[in-house]
Amino acid sequence: MKVINTWHRFNTQGFTDIIDLTSEVQSELNKTRLQTGNVLVSAVGSTTGISSLEYEPGLVNKDIREILDKIAPYGKDYLHNITWGDDNGAAHLRSFLIGTSATFPFENGRLILGTWQQIVFCDFDTRPRERKVLFQYIGN
Repeated sequence: MKVINTWHRFNTQGFTDIIDLTSEVQSELNKTRLQTGNVLVSAVGSTTGISSLEYEPGLVNKDIREILDKIAPYGKDYLHNITWGDDNGAAHLRSFLIGTSATFPFENGRLILGTWQQIVFCDFDTRPRERKVLFQYIGN
């Protein structure tokens, strides 16, 4: 059993910026030469999220944002904002709901994902940021 860590760095726009990481996760898997196992995709930051979805414009640019705006809208006077004198309480709540990591299986050196399933990173913060994500491959 091997454990191999790789890092992916990129810039985001915040405000529920959703980025497809699937090709990067598969590309790094190819480099490991592992055939069977799991990859943990873990975002560094408490205003981020990792999930999977069908990466299509209606869902990514509208539907997800609308549902999260109903649950944790930006601009509300959250106690977090009052405590820290900032404006990203909604980002922390969205991160809590989505979670900052997810694990995906692979076999024969290929991620096991549904036909329309992609691995995504979400930046919920209220400003552009440089982000980093850990891909931790565990397998043979």
